[in-house]
Parts: sequence; structure tokens; C-alpha cells
Amino acid sequence: MSPQVNAPHLEVDVYEKRWLLLSVVLLVLFTLAIGLSSFAYGIQVPSPEQRVNPNTVAQEGPWAQPGLRELAPGKYEAYVLAQIWTFLPNTITVKAGSTVTFYITSKDVQHGFQLEGTNVNLMVLPGQVSKLTATFKQPGEYRFVCHEYCGVGHHTMFGKVVVEP
Repeated sequence: MSPQVNAPHLEVDVYEKRWLLLSVVLLVLFTLAIGLSSFAYGIQVPSPEQRVNPNTVAQEGPWAQPGLRELAPGKYEAYVLAQIWTFLPNTITVKAGSTVTFYITSKDVQHGFQLEGTNVNLMVLPGQVSKLTATFKQPGEYRFVCHEYCGVGHHTMFGKVVVEP
């Protein structure tokens, strides 16, 4: 006769079971909270829209004359060119209730673009066009700044979106 082998029996203490269950429940709740809030607040993940040549971007396409273009009443595209130490254009004016899609690229170094009071916050990389959309419901001034250190004049790199009533 062969000896009978007993499988090891694992016992988990009742307190450990409760902590494990609580941990799993919290992970599920946190995941749901992040997912639901991202839809409720319109969180957008910036992604590369297209590639451009940073050496010639300021001479061709919409970045040769950066600015605001009206597609329809209340719907705009803003082409913004970041360069040492300025945004072109640095003032954009729209009416309240307008939706603006920002197309932003850099012709020299890495910059950032953060639009106060909105969900627009992205990295601006040479050769890459980033795209995000914001709707301006309230009149006022929405400042934008470069949030990536880009050199000695970094503190002068800002602008604004003026939303008129």
C-alpha cells in the first residue's frame, strides 16, 4: 500500500478575511469613482493628433498664421504655436457658450499648456500636435501658462482666453 498524502490545509483567520474583503471593496469603489468622475467632469486624455516638422512648422499649414478659426457659430479651432518664451497668439477672444478645440505644437523645446478653470492641461512637444477641447460657459478671462520649465524666460510665457458675454 502506498502512503496517503494529505493536501496542506490553508486556514485564513477571520480578521484577515475581513481586511482582504475590505481592500477589494475599496479598490472597486476607487476604480468606479475615478471612472464616473472622468465622465462627469469631461476629463480628456491628450493624445498626439498629428506630427509636424518642428523646423518648418512656423512656415506651413495653420501654424504659419496661428490663431482662432470659426467653424460654425460658437464652434472654433485655435491653432497655438509655443516657442521660447511665448505663445502665438497669446490672446484669444470668443463669445460665452463657445466650444474651442485647441491644436498646440512647439517649434523648439518642450513646453506645457494649462488653461485655468478648464480641463485643458497638456504637454507641448516639438513635432507633435496635441489636441483638447474646452467649452467656455461663463464670461471672463481664462489665463493659460506654460507649466514646463523651458528656459530663463519661462515666467513670461502666458496668455489668455477672453470670453465675452
